[in-house]
Amino acid sequence: MSVTAKLQRLFEIEKQLRGLRSRLRAAERFLTEQVAQLDKLDAQKAGLETTLKQLRAKSGTHEGEAKQFEEKIAKLREQMNNAQTNKEYKAFLLEINGFTAEKDKEESAALELLSEADKIEAELAEIDGKRDERATLRTKAESDRAEREQEIAGRLSELEDEYAKRASEVPAEAMAVYQELLTQDPDEDPMAPIEIQDRKRHEYTCGACMMTIPMEPVVGLLSHGGLFRCPSCQVILYLEEETAQKLQPS
Repeated sequence: MSVTAKLQRLFEIEKQLRGLRSRLRAAERFLTEQVAQLDKLDAQKAGLETTLKQLRAKSGTHEGEAKQFEEKIAKLREQMNNAQTNKEYKAFLLEINGFTAEKDKEESAALELLSEADKIEAELAEIDGKRDERATLRTKAESDRAEREQEIAGRLSELEDEYAKRASEVPAEAMAVYQELLTQDPDEDPMAPIEIQDRKRHEYTCGACMMTIPMEPVVGLLSHGGLFRCPSCQVILYLEEETAQKLQPS
């Protein structure tokens, strides 16, 4: 078996491993997203609860001030009822009117703050609803991830053993090239098929970058299957069985 054929066999196992791992990563990403959304909602809730506490405290302060003014007004009314002269009566009345205005101001401030607090409570109720929904999604995501991990564990182990076995059969120099390509970009394939564009004109392209490649890799792979790389993107080239059959002499 040629070195390219050995690498191609390894590449097929690599693609299966990548597919299984990507399924697990997708489940992990979904779980991570749900946890992040829950954390965000919790942070929003904590901020609103702090604001609500402050609003209630301020409202309580204004209510306390209003109560003090009310007590002062009550005492002044008693004194006004016992006034001896009209001048004294008017003086008490003027002071009562001033305290009444201040009391009304404090009560209005308290009511305004309570109105804001009601809005905050409504927002908190909405967040609680969203959080319940997100918590349900997180539970499902945790279940899905555990199920996916259990589902692929056996097959993943088999493929990893097979990969190690096949990798040991590849010559060290070729394996080093293959590993280097994997390390450079784990998301990109280290190998690509040669594609026929025009057989009569001997025009071929790399299946990865679609750039034109010379005849040498085509001839070499048909004859002895050496290690050939794309001059443009440097991936290892191979011939698919159907392509190789088309290129065989009639």
